[in-house]
Amino acid sequence: MAPLGGVPGLVLLFSGKRKSGKDFVTEALQSRLGADVCAILRLSGPLKEQYAQEHGLDFHRLLDASTYKEAYRRDMIRWGEEKRQADPGFFCRKIVEGVCQPVWLVSDTRRVSDIQWFQEAYGAVTQTVRVVATEESRQQRGWVFTPGVDDAESECGLDNFGTFDWVIENHGDEQRLEEQLEHLIEFVRSRL
Repeated sequence: MAPLGGVPGLVLLFSGKRKSGKDFVTEALQSRLGADVCAILRLSGPLKEQYAQEHGLDFHRLLDASTYKEAYRRDMIRWGEEKRQADPGFFCRKIVEGVCQPVWLVSDTRRVSDIQWFQEAYGAVTQTVRVVATEESRQQRGWVFTPGVDDAESECGLDNFGTFDWVIENHGDEQRLEEQLEHLIEFVRSRL
């Protein structure tokens, strides 16, 4: 049963490694499609909000790409896993409440259970999008391998998922990225 909120015409579930460009790609899509048509939903938002409340932390500082967030990342991952073990759809339900735009871009899908929840709730309008980037490209964006983070389920849970509906290569070639975005935008517009 779908939760409260609008019924989407299309749900795109974005996944990829840290610093692959998931946020960059979803923000580029929203800027071209318009915020009235397209909502960016972040599974990490309600997770960070709840974690901050329970641990007396600054929620807004956990949202940015700061050293503050990085200091709590491992424990936040552990805490989030415990929440998901108890209720795999907990964070998914939270992010869709009250969303009324016809296109939903879930910018940080990290687990098979996230994909399964959206597929069960919204069926055929759900598509998976994997954003990939070379380690070199990710390093140029500030990525450094962190044990306990980059080898955790939150980063590796979809490595063996199978076939994604879309794969966006974000290796630093702006022209190639633009071509891929245009192709995806054409698809989105065909579904409106």
